[in-house]
Amino acid sequence: MVDQDNASQSHQTKAKTTRLPKLIGAALTPIPLVLLQPVLGRLVRDIAKRRPELFERLGPHTETFFMIEIDEFPFVLRLLPDPEQPKLTAHRRHENIEFGASIGGPFMTLFTIIDGNSDSDAMFFARDVRVGGNTEAAVCLRNAMDDLEGSVIDDILDIGGPLFAPLRLVMAHLRTREAAI
Repeated sequence: MVDQDNASQSHQTKAKTTRLPKLIGAALTPIPLVLLQPVLGRLVRDIAKRRPELFERLGPHTETFFMIEIDEFPFVLRLLPDPEQPKLTAHRRHENIEFGASIGGPFMTLFTIIDGNSDSDAMFFARDVRVGGNTEAAVCLRNAMDDLEGSVIDDILDIGGPLFAPLRLVMAHLRTREAAI
């Protein structure tokens, strides 16, 4: 009986965890992407300054465009990890954008990789994460993320300062939910 209760609680926790990313995606749907572009640009430039080792580990792949596809979001992200002029832009899913490598998957899976709290090898090999295009570049990016000390999520929250207070609450909630699974 205890095992059934634990299984039921685990299922309820997973259900709640999967609802929040869908709500985040729904909240992002009406936002014009032109409003996101300056925020994304600032975030990637500040991350490049704070985390130069992330970009150094990419070697020749700093010139590769990565498409990041978060399943629950109404748009995809396009990343150019050039340490001198990094770019991160949002594009509607129907847009035909050029990229060298793509990484996609559920929000929570990608969140735990970026947060540094996962075994990304297991996620890649279990196919929780989809990889396309230049797989060498995608694996190189994953390895660079794995080797980081700390969390890029925390860096993003620090960059946003008090404006990101609501986001900080959401991230704390997601971390609590992820730890419970």
